[in-house]
Amino acid sequence: MNIAPHSYSVTRKRLMAAVASIAVAGAIGVGALTSGTSPVLADAVRIEAPQVPGFADVVERVSPAVVSVKVKAKIEPAADDGSDQSDDPDGMNNMPDNPQLRRFFKEFRGFGDQNGQGGGNRRFSHRDHNNDQPRPVAQGSGFFISDDGYLVTNNHVVSEGSAFTVVMNDGKELDAKLIGTDPRTDLAVLKVDGVGKFTYVDFADDSKVRVGDWVVAVGNPFGLGGTVTAGIVSARGRDIGAGPYDDFIQIDASVNRGNSGGPTFNLNGQVVGINTAIFSPSGGSVGIAFDIPASTAKQVVQDLMKSGSVQRGWLGVEIQPVTSDIAESLGLKSNNGALVSSAQDDGPGKKAGIAAGDVITQVDGKDVASPKELARLIGAYSPGKSVDVTVWRDGKSQTVKVDLGTLPSSNKQASVDQQPAAPAKPDTLADLGLTVTKSENGKGLVVTDVDPDSDAADRGIQPGDVITAVNSTEVNGTDDVTKAMTEAVKSGRKAVLMQITRDDANRFVALPVAKG
Repeated sequence: MNIAPHSYSVTRKRLMAAVASIAVAGAIGVGALTSGTSPVLADAVRIEAPQVPGFADVVERVSPAVVSVKVKAKIEPAADDGSDQSDDPDGMNNMPDNPQLRRFFKEFRGFGDQNGQGGGNRRFSHRDHNNDQPRPVAQGSGFFISDDGYLVTNNHVVSEGSAFTVVMNDGKELDAKLIGTDPRTDLAVLKVDGVGKFTYVDFADDSKVRVGDWVVAVGNPFGLGGTVTAGIVSARGRDIGAGPYDDFIQIDASVNRGNSGGPTFNLNGQVVGINTAIFSPSGGSVGIAFDIPASTAKQVVQDLMKSGSVQRGWLGVEIQPVTSDIAESLGLKSNNGALVSSAQDDGPGKKAGIAAGDVITQVDGKDVASPKELARLIGAYSPGKSVDVTVWRDGKSQTVKVDLGTLPSSNKQASVDQQPAAPAKPDTLADLGLTVTKSENGKGLVVTDVDPDSDAADRGIQPGDVITAVNSTEVNGTDDVTKAMTEAVKSGRKAVLMQITRDDANRFVALPVAKG
């Protein structure tokens, strides 16, 4: 086939232009230039970055050790009102003759129809015909701490129970018996017997736990079964007013109803704390949960496993915080320590010489930061243990040896039926904003009036309070108070420490003396 030179040149130019266009299009990622040609696509975005470690490995190892705890109790039947309910087992004979209303209550209260269809949950019935069988009253979480079946949960989970069942991670249900409880720390120990060895977990050294550390909470929220949530330690040493040994670890992992008694793990699979309380205006998790520290739980659990109860040392003193004003009035350099407001007559502290007005600063060389710290330190010792207690008294430190007693189950103070009547003629302590009179027994001054604009009013002194001592010196008249104030000014102190008695209880209040 012959092609004319001119036609050949034109064809060759067009072919070269097309090749050049395809090359440019491929270089810039443009799609098909002609119909029927596959598009050229840009690569998907990929970022090569370090991957954040997950929690799957930890959860896989620890989950078999975590259980759900079901608690049952025998519920007494409703009080007999004299009527025969054998013909009215559902308690509905007194209902209005309204089919819709009756149907609603049957469904709501769990009564089935004659064919056995319907609710199924009889929690709302007046009377259970099988009252000999325990019924569910609580549900929480727990975890094994030994391969022979000892497990830990909260006291408030089991406190009302008479029968206990643990639900394993694989759904198997096992009966458990209660070994012991400790309401002061809200801990309890259960035991499962006779089914081989269990996967268990260890307690961590929580002194190494830092704010910001990752933690994983495993438990049984809302009865859903094994559920895992993760977060960080958000605070340490929280005092939430739950008991005398408050020292909670605060976490932000989601903890809800039913998580009580469940463990919080570090990334090594060790228990750093036990979920026991949440802060929640709504009843659900808002990201603030409180754990019993592993160090506290470990000692308590060991005692419960050994004897079923916890025996704690007892000092036998009532204490209060050392405020900055109190520290100033006593010549202390800081407000650390615990101020003794009274020493119980039958207590080991008083027998050893500890008295009201002393500030306990150390126990066996360990610093006492606060009254809570003192309670924890003393409670950690066994009854009968001899300890060295350092007190600040009369402007200097002294050490006394105390043989600790056994903490009573309750520390009720003996009441004194005494209402001193105020003599007719009152005196004034104008510089302090107080009007006082001698007590009927001659010991102390009874406050009869308080200037509402005074420092005394700001610090809570009220009419009826009895001033028994100032700066550890007994007060029998206003001259004793004035003398103590004068000596405080000469010593360069800005306040005096008053011992106040109210309702048979002592406390100390620091009042400024600069005005005097």
